[in-house]
Amino acid sequence: MNAKTFSYGILRALGILLGIFLLLFFLFKIQSVLVYIAIAGVISLIGRPVVIFLRSWLKVPNLAAVIIVLLFVLAIFIGIILVFVPIVIEQSHHLGQIDVEAFKKDINLMNEQINDYLGVEDINLMESLKKSELAQSFDVNLIPKFLNSVFGILGATLIAVFSIMFISFFLLKDSKLMLNSILVFANKGEEDKFQRVFNKIKILLSRYFVGLTMQVFVLFVLYFILLSIYEINNPLAIAFICAFLNLVPYLGPIFAGMLMALFVISSNLGADFQVVILPKLIFVMMGYSISQLIDNLISQPLIFGASVRSHPLEIFLIILISGLLFGIIGMVVAIPFYTALKVIAKESLSEYKIVKRLTRDL
Repeated sequence: MNAKTFSYGILRALGILLGIFLLLFFLFKIQSVLVYIAIAGVISLIGRPVVIFLRSWLKVPNLAAVIIVLLFVLAIFIGIILVFVPIVIEQSHHLGQIDVEAFKKDINLMNEQINDYLGVEDINLMESLKKSELAQSFDVNLIPKFLNSVFGILGATLIAVFSIMFISFFLLKDSKLMLNSILVFANKGEEDKFQRVFNKIKILLSRYFVGLTMQVFVLFVLYFILLSIYEINNPLAIAFICAFLNLVPYLGPIFAGMLMALFVISSNLGADFQVVILPKLIFVMMGYSISQLIDNLISQPLIFGASVRSHPLEIFLIILISGLLFGIIGMVVAIPFYTALKVIAKESLSEYKIVKRLTRDL
């Protein structure tokens, strides 16, 4: 190997590394756009069966069916806003009129009742809060900054909603749009393999996301009924938040249960701990546990069994590894990403024994 060939190899390697770096930097800069495309892709996967149903069974034109689906998605988003905004306004109004001394009295009274019930040494919650690092480092100037950030988030949310709806419209209108975009990367003669893989992934993920939507909806209904029975404030919003948290595997239900318990206590602040708060908390948590059993024994097996076709232990390990590597986001996207990898592996690496074993049900 002469010096010219060696130099050319080094320059070529440096050029490839520079190209990879620039590509990653570009993807990092447009990460919000990639998120919009990903969400729009999920909406199209969930909405595609509805579009097909409207078009095939009700003889609705394709364009009208797409518009109906997007209007339904938009209605859900507006409904969520209409549920949460009045609650935020109401709570802000209450915060402005709150009697601080009465609030302190209620907190300390509940603290004394808990200490008496558990038989532990008396601890003053208000004094503990005052001595906490959070209370000592609190800056009043953070309030205007917080309001500015809220308005900034509102503007970004409106842009995101418009972008997602716009992208979703074309993905639903033309089912081959994404396929044609992916086929650009296929080598000549491999278009059929790419199309076969894409269609298989689309079918599996469509079933998965539809099942996931049904899972959240069932939990939302169960939580709403439970909270309404025990007269917890704002049951609609609390039920939605707790049901939505279940999208995070394993950790989500734990946080949702803690949040529900917190809302039960805050809704009955000032009442007798042993007579009112503790019994209500126990019954609500029992109802929450029953809802989780229904979800774990019925909803999740149907979703994972019929859609991603993976063993529960396999799913658990993938979610655990993804959580360790990429955090909460990794746990949320682990199952669809792993499903796509399995389909690709079955088409490209089917000669390997481990691939045959993992993809035998696909």
